Amino acid sequence: MALTPSQRYFNRELSWLLFNGRVTDEAKNPAVPLLERVRFLSISASNLDEFYMVRVAGLRTQELAGMNRPSFDGLTPSRQLGKIAKRVDKLLSAQERCWTSLRSKLKSEKISVLGVTELSDAARAQLQDYFSQQIFPLLSPLIVDPAHPFPFLSNLSLGVVASMHRTEGPEAADTVFGLVPIPTHLPRFVQLSAGSKKREYIAIEDVIAHFLPDLLPDFSIHQHGFFRITRDSDIAIDEEAEDLVRHFEFLLKERRRGRVIRLELNAGIDAELRNFLIESFECWDEDIQEAEMLGMVDLKDLIDKGRPDLLFPPYTARFPERIRDYDGNHFAAIAAKDIVVHHPYEEFDVVIQFLKQAARDPDVVVIKQTLYRTSDDSPIVRALIDAAEAGKSVTALVEIQARFDEASNLRWARDLERAGVQVVYGLIGFKTHAKVSLVIRREGERLQTYTHLGTGNYHAQNAKIYTDLALFTADPVIGADVGKLFNFVTSSSRPRDLQKLVIAPHGLRKTLYELIDAEITNAKAGRPAAIWAKMNALVDQGIIDKLYEASEAGVQIDLVVRGICCLRPGVKGLSENIRVSSIVGRFLEHSRILAVGNGHTLPSQNARVFISSADWMPRNLDRRIETLVPIQSATVHDQVLDQIMVANMMDTANSWDLQPSGKYARRKADGNAPDFSAHQYFMQNPSLSGRGRALKVSAPQELPDPPVRARQAVAPNADKIEALLDGEGSPKSDNSGETERVSS
Repeated sequence: MALTPSQRYFNRELSWLLFNGRVTDEAKNPAVPLLERVRFLSISASNLDEFYMVRVAGLRTQELAGMNRPSFDGLTPSRQLGKIAKRVDKLLSAQERCWTSLRSKLKSEKISVLGVTELSDAARAQLQDYFSQQIFPLLSPLIVDPAHPFPFLSNLSLGVVASMHRTEGPEAADTVFGLVPIPTHLPRFVQLSAGSKKREYIAIEDVIAHFLPDLLPDFSIHQHGFFRITRDSDIAIDEEAEDLVRHFEFLLKERRRGRVIRLELNAGIDAELRNFLIESFECWDEDIQEAEMLGMVDLKDLIDKGRPDLLFPPYTARFPERIRDYDGNHFAAIAAKDIVVHHPYEEFDVVIQFLKQAARDPDVVVIKQTLYRTSDDSPIVRALIDAAEAGKSVTALVEIQARFDEASNLRWARDLERAGVQVVYGLIGFKTHAKVSLVIRREGERLQTYTHLGTGNYHAQNAKIYTDLALFTADPVIGADVGKLFNFVTSSSRPRDLQKLVIAPHGLRKTLYELIDAEITNAKAGRPAAIWAKMNALVDQGIIDKLYEASEAGVQIDLVVRGICCLRPGVKGLSENIRVSSIVGRFLEHSRILAVGNGHTLPSQNARVFISSADWMPRNLDRRIETLVPIQSATVHDQVLDQIMVANMMDTANSWDLQPSGKYARRKADGNAPDFSAHQYFMQNPSLSGRGRALKVSAPQELPDPPVRARQAVAPNADKIEALLDGEGSPKSDNSGETERVSS
C-alpha cells in the first residue's frame, strides 16, 4: 500500500518545534551547569520569537490570502497553523515548568528573582530610590482615549497596561486605559543587592506596576497587566526596484510596522484588559498566549559571570600549530599543505590573521570576500578596509538579504565603499550564502591563489559557539573555480567548466543526486554502499526521495541533522536503512559534511568527502549561491571523516535519535559505559591537520567503542579507526604532492 505524504515526511514547522523542544530539554538537563541551563531556556524563547516573526507570519499571510496549497507533507497553511498552536502550547508549558524549577534552584544558590511583596523594607527603600533616579525619567505613560489614540509599539515590545479612572472631575466615573511601554534600553531585571554575596532581582515590569500610582497620580488604578507583542518581520523584496539599497532601507522601516501575529499576556490577566489589547493590536485571529513570565529571552540577563561555578568551565580555543611551524606565515603553511580549522575548538583568529596578512603583504594584489553575517565590530571588515587603503584591489560581496542582519550589512557596505572597496550586493533572487575568501598573490612570474572556504559565517563571536569547518588551500584549480564563482555573482555570468568546486544553484542538486545514485549502483552491484552526512536541516523533498531510494537499494545511511528533519527514518520498505540523530549541547552544531563510501564501508580512505555551506533545503539548492568543496588532502580527509564524523556519530552525551514516529529519544551509553561527548572530545584533542610537527610528539585520545545506535555505521571499520588513532594508518598522497602518513 502506498504511503500518504504525511506517512512519508515530517512537517517542517512541527519538526522545528521539536528541535526547540530539545533546546528546552537542555535547560532541564541536570548535567548542565545551572546558569547555562538558564541560557538554554533563553535561547529556546529567542528561537520561538523568530519562528513567529518569520514562519508563522508567512503561514498566516498564506491563510489570509486564501492559499490552500498543501506542503509536500500534505498540510495546508490552516492545518499547519492549527497543529503549530497545539505544539507551541506544549512547548510553552514546558518552558514555564522549567523556569519554575530553575528559579527555585537559583534561589538556593542565592540568586533570587523576587516579587515586590517578597522584598524587605530596606530593599523596598532601595527600589524606590532606584526607580526615582534611573527608571521614572525614562518612562512615558500614555492614556488611550478619543483624544489619544492607541500608540504604535515596535516588534517585541514589552509593556504594562492598566484600567483606571480619574480621581477628580466630571469624567471620574469613566474607565480609561493606560499604557507604559518599557524602553528596550532599560535592564529587564533590576538588581537590588549589587556588591553583596547574594543577588536579588526584580523584573522591570513588576517594578513599573508597583509604581503606577507615581506615574499616573491623577488616576485610581483598577487592574494592571503585562503584554508583549511579536510582529510579522518577513521582508517581501521587489526585484524590480531600481535602487536595491534604498529599497531595503525602506523595507527595514516597514518591518517595524508589520502586523502583530502573537500577543503574550500575563497569566490571569483581567478580561477587560485582555479584550482592550486584542482590539487595540487588531489581533483577534492571531495567537494569544498567557504565561507567568513574558519574554523569557531576557533570562540571559540573569547570567552572572561572577558565578563561574554555575557556568561551563572556561575554554580557550587552540591556534593551529602548523601555522606556528611557519612562524605565523599563513601563506607558507597553506602552500605546503591544506589545513582545516575546526571552530570553536580552534581560533577564528586564524581567519582574521589570514586576511590581515593579505592586507599587509605587498605581493598580494587582489582580495575577494563574501560577507553574509559578521559581528558588530568586525575585524574582517577592518582588514578589507586596510587592504583597500593599502592600494590592493578588494571586492566584497555583501549579502543585504541576510535576515535580521540587513541593517548592519548595509552599514558595513557603506564603510567599505568609503575605503575604496568594490562592494557588490549579489544577484537579485539569489542570496549569496557561500563563505569564501580569495587572495591572489604575485609570486615570481606567476599568480598564486590562496582560498578559504567555510561552512560558517565570518562572525568572530559566533565562531566561539558554532561548530564550523574552514578549509585553507593553495590548490590552483580550486582558486580558479572560486574566481569563477565571484565572477558569477559580480557579473551574472554563469560559471562554466568548474573542475572541483560545485555551486548552487548551478550543479549542487545534480551533484548530490549523482553521488547518491553512485551509492545505489554500488549497493545493487553487491559492493559496500554508505552515506554519512551532517547538516543543520533536511527539508528538500527531492533529496529525501533520493535517500529513500538509496535505502531501499540497501545503502547504509547515517545522518546527523541538528534541527529540522522532514525525512522519516526506520520505516520498513521505505527508510529502514536510514538513521537520524541530532546533537544539542554546549556548542551549536553548524558544519555541513558529506561522505560517500565510493564502493567501501565508511570510514574509508577511499571515501569521497566534502564540506559545504548548504543545508539540504530547497532554498539552499535552488535559490542561494552555495558551495560544495571536495576534501583532497589526506590529513584533512582523515580529520573530517575519521575524527569529526565518527565522533559526532558516537556521541551519547548530547545526542537524540529520531524515531519513525517523529519523536526524539535521548541517546544513552551502552550498559555502564560513560557518556561520550563529541564536544568534550574536540575540546581535549587537537585537530589532525593543524598539528604540524606536533603530530610526531602527541596523539589524540582514542575514541571509545561505538554505542549500539551508531555501531551499525562505524563498527565494520572499528579496527581501522583504532589503527588510525594509534598511528598505524597506511600512507597516501596529499594534494600538495607530498606523501604523508595517516596518523594522529
